[in-house]
Amino acid sequence: MKRFSKFIILLAALVGLAGCGGDMSGGLVAGAPNVDPAVAALYDARPNETYPVPAIDLRTVDPTMLRQTVAYHTTAPVGSIVVDTSARHLYLVQANGKALRYGVGVGKEGLAFRGDAVIARKADWPHWTPTPAMIKREPKRYGPYAAGLDGGLENPLGARALYLYRGDTDTHFRIHGTTEPETIGHAVSSGCIRMMDQDVIDLYSRVPTGTHVRVLQGGGEQS
Repeated sequence: MKRFSKFIILLAALVGLAGCGGDMSGGLVAGAPNVDPAVAALYDARPNETYPVPAIDLRTVDPTMLRQTVAYHTTAPVGSIVVDTSARHLYLVQANGKALRYGVGVGKEGLAFRGDAVIARKADWPHWTPTPAMIKREPKRYGPYAAGLDGGLENPLGARALYLYRGDTDTHFRIHGTTEPETIGHAVSSGCIRMMDQDVIDLYSRVPTGTHVRVLQGGGEQS
């Protein structure tokens, strides 16, 4: 009996060490209850990025904000993007009444824009400069970055940015990554349309410059 008890204690200790070993990787746990493992894998770490992106702890994210293909009916052409700010979703329109849907967070700048534009520029690990309005609104937070911040894991634009123009005019509206994945699905104090880094990396790879973008305020087109 004593030998059996010692064995149980040793086994428990080994199991505990195995759990600690997982934590020592430095990444977050991507899995979450009731999330399909194939979907969870979309949010694993991206170690081969210029700045290695950690996995996202999906326990902090609403499951309806995770990337998935859905039925979606719109007058926007295939290959275009529709942003529904009210629903906190971004749709990449596909054929046959389908779309690839991503969750987004919407800042004040995002709520100030509606209508059509075109992606005129794309940036990998973009430089970020807060707008004068942001500095005025939160000087302690944004004032130190008035000269801008180079790309990296601390940059509020995250891993990628898509810049929207109307003709030759920059709308100052961006679709970009975020250092705060837990804000996806919510209204946030500043910024335009933010996506989880894994999602904006995926979207960036699918859309070229010249892609049409439609931003809806107060209701979507899904039926």
